[in-house]
Amino acid sequence: MSRALVTGAAGFVGANLARRLLADGHEVHLVVRPASRRWRIDELLEHAALHEVDLEDADGVARAVRDARPDWIFHLAARGAYSWQDDVGEIVRANVLGTANLLDAVTREGFTAFVYAGTSSEYGVKDHAPSEDEPAEPTSAYAVAKMSATMLCRFFARTGGHRVVILRLYSVFGPWEEPGRLLPNVIMRGLAGELPPLASPDAAHDFVYVVDALDAFLGAATGANVEPGAIFNVGSGTQTTLGEVVALARRIFGIDAGPQWGSMGSRAWDTSVWVADARLIERQLKWAPRHTFEEGFRKHVEWFRGNTGLWPLYDELARRRAAPRKPPSATRAQ
Repeated sequence: MSRALVTGAAGFVGANLARRLLADGHEVHLVVRPASRRWRIDELLEHAALHEVDLEDADGVARAVRDARPDWIFHLAARGAYSWQDDVGEIVRANVLGTANLLDAVTREGFTAFVYAGTSSEYGVKDHAPSEDEPAEPTSAYAVAKMSATMLCRFFARTGGHRVVILRLYSVFGPWEEPGRLLPNVIMRGLAGELPPLASPDAAHDFVYVVDALDAFLGAATGANVEPGAIFNVGSGTQTTLGEVVALARRIFGIDAGPQWGSMGSRAWDTSVWVADARLIERQLKWAPRHTFEEGFRKHVEWFRGNTGLWPLYDELARRRAAPRKPPSATRAQ
């Protein structure tokens, strides 16, 4: 078994990955920011080592890496993926400086595999499914920062010959997903026989069930003949519109009321085309999703039904995310 270090372990995908690694018998080290909410990982702390460190702190990162001595590093810590994370300076520091500090620390100590969670947002808005060798055209501070971190990963990989792999994730969903996101909102409201406020029915996503995404992370760490700095798209190759999501929810929950389209404003990243070209990862890592969107969505619903104790937390955090926010200048002044 291997020693694995997971950054962003208190987040959605990180917490799922930590569970998977523990279930597979690995020694797991969780890296979380000191102020992180730990509701996703509280039950794991008896079985995994916890390292409280801000990745912007180079000395703290170096200490955590020396203590953990990981074979595998799964770097999922990020800032800016959610609409309420909009401080550009913090986005750049967390994604770029944090990644640089981590790469520097693990390179000094030695490792077997470093897997970085990139994002499909690095491509920018496309009218087709982009392949990994297509030029990136990021259109947000978050996407620019993530692309910069990808370039750092490729630099360290190619100059040192290290196994560093970048996974460009599309719309991962499933248990422990962030409150306030689309699918948890649809499910929580659906359990009450309602639909949430909705934007355009044409907004599209390439949804990937989290269990399948975890397979990609492990495949990236262990697959044969992966070149240093390789990039792989992690998506289903099939896009699903918001209209199709709502139609499925209405069937599952027996909701008679029709959707109120336009009752929520569209987000800056909403587009009618968002789909992965996943041929490279299938060819090189033999990875393909095992769940359709409907299968994953139904499993997600069952997880919510089996975890009623989390409903108040999801409701509280979703309401907080939806509350009107102060202008950035007022927020910074506090």
